[in-house]
Amino acid sequence: MNSVIASQHIAAPHLLPNNRLSPSRSMLSSSNTMSSRKRKADDEGSSGDNDDRMSASPSNSPAMALRSLPQQNSSRSTKRMRTNVTGRPLALPRLLETLGADDMRNILRSICERHPDIGTEVVSTAPRPSVPSALNVLNNYETTFRASFPFGGRSSSDYSYNRVRQTLIDLLEALKDFTPHFLPPNETQAATSLNFLDGATEIIHRLPDWDTYQHNRHKQEAYEEMAKAWASVIHEAAKRAGGIQLQYGGWDQKLSKHNEISGGRMQGAINELRGSLGWMGGDPVGSASSGAVEPMSIRQQLLSGTYGMGAPVRVGPW
Repeated sequence: MNSVIASQHIAAPHLLPNNRLSPSRSMLSSSNTMSSRKRKADDEGSSGDNDDRMSASPSNSPAMALRSLPQQNSSRSTKRMRTNVTGRPLALPRLLETLGADDMRNILRSICERHPDIGTEVVSTAPRPSVPSALNVLNNYETTFRASFPFGGRSSSDYSYNRVRQTLIDLLEALKDFTPHFLPPNETQAATSLNFLDGATEIIHRLPDWDTYQHNRHKQEAYEEMAKAWASVIHEAAKRAGGIQLQYGGWDQKLSKHNEISGGRMQGAINELRGSLGWMGGDPVGSASSGAVEPMSIRQQLLSGTYGMGAPVRVGPW
């Protein structure tokens, strides 16, 4: 009897040692558990439905995903451009493309000074300077000389001379260096030599006359050198074809004008021209002391077809 009571006592739920809740509380707890499980199942089902709806939407379909990807340009070349992975200096042809004329001249001059054999090769292979190119260089020197004058005041004053003295010397030194290049025997064409001398003499005419007499020595020396250059060309030209080249271009009139502008400093060249062409008759540059009309030159007589007409026929020795 006691054992039966004991077994019933142990089997009673509210009498178990670990279950101190009342029957009502245990039922409430079990109902809460069931409701929470139901809500969890509902949540999972609703989220699945949402995922299905989202996956079924047109914007999330695989076709739309592929359509939204950027399309590659089929016309784009597949050849890739070369990239400079590491830095390196420019190649010589590219470097020369970046250099200006002044930079090239300075570099070439420096190389020729350090290696005289290269300088000799450059001189032998470079084209000969033409008259326009040489006169252009001299004109550039003259432009620099004109630009160095101070503003205001007299351009012939001592102050102006001191300001432009170096550029004046540079111009005259360049003139001295270029002139021998166009003289015989280096230049064999008399017309080329005379064309250069004509332009170079014009540059000397444009040099100012200074207030101080000593400052004018540069211009006087330039006239003397130029007169000698004219005489040298005329002397050599007279040896070829009887000096017929001197009759072309009106060099006698040009030289006479240069002599007048220079104040008679080109008289040596005038005398050389007279002595070379005197056999043609008359004064080729005009004589101030003679008022008679110059007789027609042989060239003019040959061109007009009147050569020898009216001249007496001489028999025997002259």
